[in-house]
Amino acid sequence: MLPRFKKYGIFFLTGLIIFLLSIIPLRVFIASYQAPHPQAILTLGGGMERERFTAEFAKSYPNLDIWVSTGIPPDQALPMFQAADIPSQRIHLDYRAVDTVTNFTSLVSEFKQRQIHHLFLITADFHMPRAKAIATFVLGSQGIIFTSISIPTNQPKETLLHILRDSARSLLWIVTGRTGASFKTV
Repeated sequence: MLPRFKKYGIFFLTGLIIFLLSIIPLRVFIASYQAPHPQAILTLGGGMERERFTAEFAKSYPNLDIWVSTGIPPDQALPMFQAADIPSQRIHLDYRAVDTVTNFTSLVSEFKQRQIHHLFLITADFHMPRAKAIATFVLGSQGIIFTSISIPTNQPKETLLHILRDSARSLLWIVTGRTGASFKTV
């Protein structure tokens, strides 16, 4: 009886993953129709240059709110935005994330609540492939699309292992609501 249960469990899990993956393109298509242009800016923290770039970038989009997920401390970030004449009511600094997956999962409900269906996604170029993979799963599963903006660096791209690991963690979040952050290694 147990081998039979394993067999059906594997079929069920495989079917569930295929179903979830087929829903994401549909939700992305609907979101692109609802919001063909970005409605907000999301910057993934990871260094002062990301907030500095975002402050300059945001000057070209004066009607968009800005979210920075686990960036530099407020006493360093806010003066950068003030120097770029970005009103403080546009800036949302969020420090709940502990890694790239939680950068997205900790904010996605707020974006949905505000009916944001399209984001500018800003991060460093070496980090963008992993960020895009996670965003496709986490944001896409919730009907949110993104337009990526890479900040040039001289750092090597992240490994395929990191991208695959965090893609799997994103799928785990879709299925269970948990990110698996405690499973993360280096």
